[in-house]
Amino acid sequence: MSENIPSNVEPQPGQGAPSQDAADAAVRPPLPQQPAAHAAAAPAAQPAAAPAPQAGAQPYASQAPYTAPSAPAYGQHGHYGQHGQYGQQPTAAYATAPASGLPTQGHSLHGHDAGASGHTAAPGAKVGAGKIVGIMVAAALVGGAAGLGGAAAGTSFFAQPQTVVTTGPGAVTVNSTDSVNQTTAIAAKVVPSVVTISASSGSSGGTGSGVILSEDGYVVTNTHVVTLDGEAADAKLTVTTSDGKVYSATIVGTDPTYDLAVIKLDDASGLTPITFGDSSKLNVGDQTVAVGAPLGLSNTVTTGIVSALNRSIQIASSAAPEGDDTQQSPQEGQGDSPFQFDFGQGQQQSSATSTISIAVIQTDAAINPGNSGGALVDDEGKLIGINVAIASTGSSSSSQSGSIGVGFSIPSDIVKRITDEIIADGAATHGLLGAGVMDAAAQEGATTAGAYISEVTTGGAAAEAGLQKGDVVTSFNGVPISDATDLTAQVRALAAGSKATIVYKRDGKTLSATVTLGTLTQ
Repeated sequence: MSENIPSNVEPQPGQGAPSQDAADAAVRPPLPQQPAAHAAAAPAAQPAAAPAPQAGAQPYASQAPYTAPSAPAYGQHGHYGQHGQYGQQPTAAYATAPASGLPTQGHSLHGHDAGASGHTAAPGAKVGAGKIVGIMVAAALVGGAAGLGGAAAGTSFFAQPQTVVTTGPGAVTVNSTDSVNQTTAIAAKVVPSVVTISASSGSSGGTGSGVILSEDGYVVTNTHVVTLDGEAADAKLTVTTSDGKVYSATIVGTDPTYDLAVIKLDDASGLTPITFGDSSKLNVGDQTVAVGAPLGLSNTVTTGIVSALNRSIQIASSAAPEGDDTQQSPQEGQGDSPFQFDFGQGQQQSSATSTISIAVIQTDAAINPGNSGGALVDDEGKLIGINVAIASTGSSSSSQSGSIGVGFSIPSDIVKRITDEIIADGAATHGLLGAGVMDAAAQEGATTAGAYISEVTTGGAAAEAGLQKGDVVTSFNGVPISDATDLTAQVRALAAGSKATIVYKRDGKTLSATVTLGTLTQ
């Protein structure tokens, strides 16, 4: 989440959240800065050799191995996006599990044997942060129902008592190895794949988060983060990784229709890509972990559950595309939208006059201004969404809302399609139904919820599929449709030319048709 702020006004610790210009303006979260844990290496236990990286890195890593940072020397770390001089990029290390405390068989999430060829650490030895991270992640994968405790209840991670020493900014801090839990392991895996983004243009600037897609520096974030909510097409971008390295970056492409963007870090290599999960297989109640930099606080981890699926929201956006001949008609009596982009630090100066409709995962993991563009992951640390917006309880323009336990993320399946297209072509496509839609429940004499077809464009996708004015769409590609926003968001989630099954009601009968979507003009 980013926002426009005068560059000569720097937020100070303790200040309140920035104000909103309009009640329906989008609020987006700031970009995080993520430091790495600093710890002494274990003198007795020797790490296993890390596998050599494959030639020709792909934009995505289906099973990216965890790269455990060593202890770089850090400089001063300032507030709200100001950074000191950082040390060199840490080297990768894979930890071996101790002889006791973990099963001798099994595989980690990264495909490496956990517990095999382990070594017993000397009593009282200090264990490096990278080694601890490797052990935790392995334990999480092989522990099953026992959680991080390994195969047997009460089993310790280490054969002998250990001491963890951390100095300077730490990506993930572990003070007691006897009480680490699943969230600790998830954080250790995900934090190295999340970055903090600072955007500036003239006297304005803002911050947000991003997620690493490839070892050579492709990063996904929100359009509102890198364009200062549509106010700047060529903002200067600075990206800070979790280990304190700072990169300049350029925009590869933006997709304002779904508020996604891809940027490329200059001269980057050896980064830790996120592992993608399948958002279509989520259940309500599944664990979620959000990682980002709310209020400029980098490496922040919050937990929750999937609190709703098949949700769609309409958000005001200054970068919303023009030229769409399929308009979602406003509903009489509608007030200001409670949904807002979670802007980063500073004063929001959005002058949004248009809206976008996007399908989202709803979570109660705390998402605050600055989390925009950051990761929402599942209980295996796999990406299931990109955090994009929050809900507010009021429409006050004097202050920016914080988390109220209702946050929204763009599903990873949509993120994957759009970012793949941006990296390949510089832009993404979106489907067009060719029909005007309204909320069916708001129509006189309504008997069912859905999307009411108020008009059909001659020669458009809806007309070709046989839809008529007065039809009520109740399902699109298997997703329930409860109002106009749902239908618009689901149509836009698909690429131009996609085929979809649409279920609708006409004169009391339930009918279905296959529609081939047109192309949204942006």
